[in-house]
Amino acid sequence: MPDLIEQEVSCPYCGESISVLIDDSLPEQNYIEDCQVCCRPIVFDVAVDHEGDVLLTVRAENEA
Repeated sequence: MPDLIEQEVSCPYCGESISVLIDDSLPEQNYIEDCQVCCRPIVFDVAVDHEGDVLLTVRAENEA
């Protein structure tokens, strides 16, 4: 079973801080999860570096 890491992120739409669970079992991931406050789609880009640290960025769905 993969480890899940809890992270706090700010929604790119409403600015609210939300808590999300990140699966660090893959070196790179890209997925969409709805904001728990405003329900708009947030794009999550997750990368795990060679030391096992999780690098997380979030953006609005319409951002490049």
